[in-house]
Amino acid sequence: MIAFGCPITDHAQYESFAEPGIKLVAEPDSEVLALGSAGLGDASIFRNYNLLIEEARKLDDLEALVLVHQDAEIVDPDFCAKVRNALGDPDLGILGCAGAVGVRNIAWWDGSVTLASFSHRYTEYGGGEILGSTFNWEDAPPEARTGEVDVIDGFMMVLPPWFLENIRFDESLGQLHGYDFDVCQQVRAAGKKVMTEHIRVIHHHSLELIGDVDGWIAAHMRVAAKWDGKLSPSQTIPGEWEDRARWAEARRDAALMQANAAELARDAAVLDLQRQLRGIEESASWRITKPLRWLKGLLRRGDERSPNGNAPGAMPSRQR
Repeated sequence: MIAFGCPITDHAQYESFAEPGIKLVAEPDSEVLALGSAGLGDASIFRNYNLLIEEARKLDDLEALVLVHQDAEIVDPDFCAKVRNALGDPDLGILGCAGAVGVRNIAWWDGSVTLASFSHRYTEYGGGEILGSTFNWEDAPPEARTGEVDVIDGFMMVLPPWFLENIRFDESLGQLHGYDFDVCQQVRAAGKKVMTEHIRVIHHHSLELIGDVDGWIAAHMRVAAKWDGKLSPSQTIPGEWEDRARWAEARRDAALMQANAAELARDAAVLDLQRQLRGIEESASWRITKPLRWLKGLLRRGDERSPNGNAPGAMPSRQR
């Protein structure tokens, strides 16, 4: 039996997103462990996930516990089949729908992303949706693949029985950030695999990706201190911590310079387009054809107002 767990702090979000997704993919015998804020108090997401694990361990014949954020909506109708296929690997420690390799800290997206089978749906600016690189597999880039990674994105995690027996979320690290990086490193340190599978999930989230910047920075520092010197060679920058700090500072400044360069290039491109448009509008051919454009616009407006697509006052075509 596959169980689903969700810590709820906003019931409206849960009822709009996580609950419909769970109902779509859950099987008749699936247990749903939805813990509301009244039962969780002010506990962190680390604590809430540990509470859900303890509840799941009481279930009989449990194949896996699926943990989802209240704003994450599973939309893959083959979800359970894909989960069971992944569970066939006895070394599976944790499974997600997005992940990367070469990840050195809680900013997992800073590594080489190998799978991103989610979409980011937002409400700002009239609403919209940003598709992850592998949300539609037929459009996936050549480097996309499922399989083993360093870290998965924790908004949807599949935990096999081994995880429930051996791993816990480290409640000393903070309230919200870094739990996924930390448990993935725990899994890897125990000799198990962090895996990804093409499972489509919609993450309903603001465009403000980090609402609590100070909390994110604090978690970043605590997690980095915990795993200092313990990561795999592929995740580590050579040298002592001072060298890595200087490398990180230089990399940050280079990224800021690249961002500024991108803004300059964007502004220059917009200016060039505006210059081209002015050149067209000031050309002789544009001025000469102005009456034709005016007439065409008048006819188009007339067609839009006419119920049968005819100009106002014209006889319907079948009566001509």
